[in-house]
Amino acid sequence: MKYLLDTDHISFLQRRSGSEFTRLIIRMGQNPPDDFVLSVISFHEQVLGAHNFINRARTNTDTVRGYTLLSETLQGFAVSPVLPYDTQAIAVFDELREQRVRVSTMDLRIAAIAVSRNLVLLTRNVSDFGKVPGLVTEDWIS
Repeated sequence: MKYLLDTDHISFLQRRSGSEFTRLIIRMGQNPPDDFVLSVISFHEQVLGAHNFINRARTNTDTVRGYTLLSETLQGFAVSPVLPYDTQAIAVFDELREQRVRVSTMDLRIAAIAVSRNLVLLTRNVSDFGKVPGLVTEDWIS
C-alpha cells in the first residue's frame, strides 16, 4: 500500500462519471490495486453525509436516495482495505495538535493515519493538508 484516498477522491470514484472520475481512474490504473487504502475517518465522513441527507429529506424519493447512498457507502468500504484510527495515528494526531496545526479535526485524523503509515494522501485539498508537517500529498483530479 502506498496511497490513502481522502474523502474527496473517494466521492469521485463513487460518482462513476465526469472528467475528475476519468482522470482518477486512469492514474489509479497505473498502479496495482493493493497500493490504495481508505480510512475509517473517510467512512465516518461519508456516513455523516448520508445521515444528514436522510434527515433533510422532504420526500420519500429523497429518503430512499439517502438510504441508497448509505448502502453504497457501506458496500464500497466493505470491499476495500480500511485503515483504523489506531494508537500510532493518535500519537501523530496529538503531536500535530501540540504543534497547533490548523486543520479540521477530521482532516487532521486522516493526515495522522497517512503520516503514521508513511502513505501519500491523495486529495484535492492540498492547501489545508499542506499545513501538516511530514505529510506528502498528491492531487490526481485537478
